[in-house]
Amino acid sequence: QVQLVESGGGLAQAGGSLRLSCAASRRTFSTYTMGWFLQAPGKERDFVAAMSRNGDFTYYSDSVKGRFTISRDDAKNTMYLQMNSLKPEDTAIYYCAAGPRVTYYYVDYDYWGQGTQVTVSS
Repeated sequence: QVQLVESGGGLAQAGGSLRLSCAASRRTFSTYTMGWFLQAPGKERDFVAAMSRNGDFTYYSDSVKGRFTISRDDAKNTMYLQMNSLKPEDTAIYYCAAGPRVTYYYVDYDYWGQGTQVTVSS
């Protein structure tokens, strides 16, 4: 069992930046693929970014590519999402997730955080 806790959400202006963190409860954090997903009101959970276990591979949705950066610090059992050039359409609850392999599909991730709200004003 892995417990994940997100932090770093909040209110930002369009063009601004936020950095989300996801702290994991177990040292086996390094054995998991980690991902970020978002969910806007009334919509399904959408893929944002993912990073392989060893950090060699990263994947991004087209909507955030070039603006967001996923990273992980296995020594701290923590994953990050640096969000730059924010847009109002980035407004959503952001969730971190852990799973056995890199995938765009939220159903393939086994563990989830509680989510953190990101609101971008125009």
